[in-house]
Amino acid sequence: MTSTPASPRAMQVAEPGGPFTLVRTELPEPGPGHVRITVEACGVCHSDAMITGGMLPGATFPVTTGHEIAGRIDTLGAGVEGWDTGDRVAVGWYGGSCGYCEACREGDGINCDRLEIPGAAYPGGYADTVVVPAVALARVPDALTSVEAAPLACAGVTVFNALRRSAAGPGDLVAILGIGGLGHLGVQFAAKMGFRTVAIARGAEKAKLAYGLGARHYIDSTAGNVADELQELGGAKVVLATVTNGPAMTATFDGLGRRGELIVVGATSDEMTFSGLQFITGTKKVYGHASGTAVDTEDTLRFAEQTGVRSWTEEAPLEEADEAFARMMSGSARFRMVLTTGR
Repeated sequence: MTSTPASPRAMQVAEPGGPFTLVRTELPEPGPGHVRITVEACGVCHSDAMITGGMLPGATFPVTTGHEIAGRIDTLGAGVEGWDTGDRVAVGWYGGSCGYCEACREGDGINCDRLEIPGAAYPGGYADTVVVPAVALARVPDALTSVEAAPLACAGVTVFNALRRSAAGPGDLVAILGIGGLGHLGVQFAAKMGFRTVAIARGAEKAKLAYGLGARHYIDSTAGNVADELQELGGAKVVLATVTNGPAMTATFDGLGRRGELIVVGATSDEMTFSGLQFITGTKKVYGHASGTAVDTEDTLRFAEQTGVRSWTEEAPLEEADEAFARMMSGSARFRMVLTTGR
C-alpha cells in the first residue's frame, strides 16, 4: 500500500461550470468520528455535474467533487470504533447524516434533512485523500478491486436498492429503461435477482448488449409501442427508469401490470404526463428512489461479489478528470468513467 502524500493532489473547479484544475492541498486530519481515506479510485457520476455546476445546495467554490470513492483507511479520528487502518472501504452519495432527525431515527438516513454528500458537504473523491464520517463507510469485499467497487457505491446501490425494495419478486417481469451507466447495472442486478428481465433502449443494435448483460427480452423503443410490447409479455411488475428523458418514462407506464410500479432513478427535471385514470386502472404507482445508506452500499458490494455483477468501466488518471468528465457528460463512456490515483 502506497503511503499518503504530504501534499495530496485534488482536482478542483474554481467556479460553477468551470474546468477541473490540479491543485496541491494540505494533508487533512480527521476529527472525532471521522476517518481519512487514501483514495484509490473514484467514479465519475452524472450527478457530479450538479455540484460542479453550482446547482446543489451546500456546495461552495472552489469545489472538489466525487462521491463514488474506493480506497483504504489510513488514519482514524478519535472515537472511531469497528474500523482499522488499512481497511478497504467505499463511500457513495450517502456521506453522512445527522443521526437525530426523524428520518435518521427511523433508519432512513438517505432522506436526512442534513444529508452530507461528498463534494458538497466536504471535499470529495477527485483527490488523493478524503476525510469522511465513519458512519458513511461501507466495507469492500476482497474479491472486488477499487475500480470495480467505486461505481457500485452510487450507481450500483441506486439500482440494487430500488429493485430489492420494489414490489417485484422472483419470476416477475421487470423492465430496465435505458442501458447506460445506471441501466447496464440495473439489467445485471435484475437478472441475478431472478426477475424475468426486459431491457428497453433505442435501436436494434443494442439488443446484443442487452442479452449479454442478462436480459431475457429486448425492446427497441424506436421500433414500436413500448407499453404494448410490455403487455404482450404479460405486463411489468416494475419498470426501473434509469434514463433522464421524461417522455420515455411516460411511454412505459401503460406497460405496467396489475399493481405495477414505475420507479424513477434517472435524475431529471423533465416532466412526465399521466392521467388519473391511468393510475386507477390496475392500481399502478410511480415514485422516485434515492440511493441508500452505507449498509445498503455494503449489501450491494457483497451481492455483486457473490453474483458476478460488475460495472463496465473506462479508467483515467486523476489529473485527466476534465477529459473523463467530458466523456461522461457526452454519453460516449462505456459505461462508467473511473479516476485512479495510482495509490
